[in-house]
Amino acid sequence: MKALTYIDGTWHEGNPQILGSMSHATWLSSIVFDGARAFEGRTPDLDKHCERVINSARSMGLRSMLSAGEIEELARDGVGQFPKDAELYIRPMFFAESGWIYPDPESTRFVIAVYESPMPKPTGFSVCLSPFRRPAADMAPTDAKAPCLYPNSGRALRDAEKRGFGNAVVLDAEGFVAELATANIFLVKDGVVHTPSANGTFLAGVTRRRVIQLLRDAGYEVVERSITYAEVQQADEVFSSGNFGKVLPITGVDQRNLQPGPVYGRARELYWEFTHR
Repeated sequence: MKALTYIDGTWHEGNPQILGSMSHATWLSSIVFDGARAFEGRTPDLDKHCERVINSARSMGLRSMLSAGEIEELARDGVGQFPKDAELYIRPMFFAESGWIYPDPESTRFVIAVYESPMPKPTGFSVCLSPFRRPAADMAPTDAKAPCLYPNSGRALRDAEKRGFGNAVVLDAEGFVAELATANIFLVKDGVVHTPSANGTFLAGVTRRRVIQLLRDAGYEVVERSITYAEVQQADEVFSSGNFGKVLPITGVDQRNLQPGPVYGRARELYWEFTHR
């Protein structure tokens, strides 16, 4: 896997060591990141991902020494060092070197990694209900894309895979559907698209917002609201959105098999049309 990492004004090949045992980010998780994609010669919504990593940094008490535009320019510089048709993951990060329990914002450093990461094929995956829940906004920094939130997603995904499923539906603290362990979720019932409302318990993704707008512009009714797991079980279609795989079908809920449906197919088609537009 080819990888490039930018730190302190220089691009390095591979995975340079940038954290030490005394770095605040190492032992107290004062670090945020974002993920964007380059594929088929395009970088959809790269600007919005660059804006979000700055917002995440502020939420975690870090300082951004770059503007979103400067981060985007660095990302494009990194992407340009790969073949035009490469499938890449673009990961800007801010992290703190020092602090006490909370980070010293003046110690914030910036790094961006660009590396080969094949796009998942839209073959579909199955989901089950996770026994683990997403924390509320007063329990964790849920408004940031922060690595400290991901161990919870990791155990939800690990539990689902042990039970033979590809992903897990994670509920919020009130018992409503929040998201998948690794992506946002949509369901379709009687031609209407439904997705959990952004209630502060999960990161309402850049790709999620894009899919909602594309579907609405195409004439679909998209409702953001509280959703129960029973509604996921009874849906006509279920699909996911997320930066890593963009728009993917969910082909099984518990023991029920589903086929990729027409609304999912149109959502993926619309996203690819937007990407190339």
